[in-house]
Amino acid sequence: MLRVADDLISAADARKPPIASDRCPNAPSRIFDFLTLTFLATVVFVACFTVTDYAISNDEGVQHHYGELIVAYYQSGFRLRDVFTFENLYLYGGLFDVIAIWLGHVMALDVYEVRHILCAMTGVAGIAVSGATARLIAGPRAGLIATVALTLCGAWYGAMFNHTKDIPFAAAMAGATLFLLRLARQLPSPRAFDVVVFGCLAGVALGLRSYGLLLFVYLGLAIVIYLPRAESGRARLSFAGRSLLKMFPAVVVAYPLMILAWPWAALSPLNPIRGLFAFSEFHYAIRTMFVGRVYEMANVPRVYVPGYLLIRIPLITQAGAALAMLSLVWNPVRRGVVRRREVALLSIIVLLPLACQALVHGPAFSGMRHFLFVLPPLATLAGVGLSHLLDALALPGRRLASVALAVVFASFLSEGITLIRLHPYENLSYNALVGGLPGAFRRYDLDYWFNSMPEAISKLEAFIGDKVPVDRTKPAAVYSVAVCGERPAFDHSVTLPQLRWDFRSEWDESEFFIAPTQMNCDRDLDGEIVARVERLGVPIAYVKDRRAIVKPPPADSAPVARQEPAGKNIAQAVPFD
Repeated sequence: MLRVADDLISAADARKPPIASDRCPNAPSRIFDFLTLTFLATVVFVACFTVTDYAISNDEGVQHHYGELIVAYYQSGFRLRDVFTFENLYLYGGLFDVIAIWLGHVMALDVYEVRHILCAMTGVAGIAVSGATARLIAGPRAGLIATVALTLCGAWYGAMFNHTKDIPFAAAMAGATLFLLRLARQLPSPRAFDVVVFGCLAGVALGLRSYGLLLFVYLGLAIVIYLPRAESGRARLSFAGRSLLKMFPAVVVAYPLMILAWPWAALSPLNPIRGLFAFSEFHYAIRTMFVGRVYEMANVPRVYVPGYLLIRIPLITQAGAALAMLSLVWNPVRRGVVRRREVALLSIIVLLPLACQALVHGPAFSGMRHFLFVLPPLATLAGVGLSHLLDALALPGRRLASVALAVVFASFLSEGITLIRLHPYENLSYNALVGGLPGAFRRYDLDYWFNSMPEAISKLEAFIGDKVPVDRTKPAAVYSVAVCGERPAFDHSVTLPQLRWDFRSEWDESEFFIAPTQMNCDRDLDGEIVARVERLGVPIAYVKDRRAIVKPPPADSAPVARQEPAGKNIAQAVPFD
């Protein structure tokens, strides 16, 4: 291990490129680029091979319907206006859903499988641009580290198959950040290509969530950060004015892309801003858990989102990002003022949304799900910081840097092994600050979208086949299954015709019950535990047989519409989140 580390450190020492060596790389640089591309290709292969392992998330049904309403709105010549009255989904864009609908017409696949493939590929794109951004700042080695850091963050990898709003938005924000850094270097006269691409990606982000407006805040901050310090006040004012004028085409490009995917935004120029404020004021009947205590989403503590980031993101990634930020005030390896400005801008991109959430005390739930867009820049900072550390340790001698590289490699390897053991529930990864998944059990949000439902249903069907006697002289019994989750995932997972989504008049009349341990939903109904879904020794979901305690329904009773349980604690399909 140390000999390999020595070779890598030697390769890093051998390269003497300009700042952010992204041009004319020498042989050692090409090695890191080759490793990065090989790693990304492996991620794509694994994602395609395992995409069917992930369940339908709770809000995919309503999201897909929202996309259909957007398409119908345009196809009708703006006459069908149901898109503005369907729940409150009009408050955010439906770009992903519209693209998924189009792909569904050209691909002979189930619509949810199409959505998951598309979401996974946007997640991989987010990983790629995170690495490209680190490479731009600190060279190919930093790009490789950032790519690995984001991939092995369970909060990202576990979400990138079925978080079909959060992951595409985060990927668009990451891509826009890459081009923001590129054009910031060129201020006050950025290249037209970079301006147009930044505008396109900003429009894509706004076509998903109004939080995309943050990109223009970041643009303003970039102009301030890159002001020529040695010039006069008039020169700096001229610099800012010319920069804003040159960047205006980005707004011109972003606006039509936004309104194409977000019809409500076209009704008034101020609607995108109204949508942004609606996020900060929105309250819904959702509960969440933090440090063992249950909160309504409107009453979570100010440290809720930063706290979840602290316990969900791998410690090695947090350490690398902290080192990058520390380099702003202490930098033993001088790389120039450009790099410091870029690290400062990236640090703001990570910290500003978290600070706003804490200061405004906005609503939050499902842990850090709505702040996944800070993970790519955080991984970029980790790549920059860890690469910077290796450079600093190589100054007194390569041996110390080799040991550090071995520690970094071992840390990421440990994270990868944990994700393999959790598959396909990588989203349940917690770091050592809370004792991993065992320490987070019943203290923090876990399987909030009941991704373990397909496995639980499989275990229930195995139980029915092995343990339930069959009387061939009578029609096959039909069992009502109460589910602490949403129906689309159930209908796409169940294969036995005698298992039906709960059709009793009351929830507690069902013969079987499946539920995740998220928010203690498994405790809503009693019954004999006949199966459980486990990872790392922690029960994620239970299957309960309730036939011994449920009174058999009358023989002539007809199925009725299912009534939602009053005590159902799992996160519901929230139209606006």
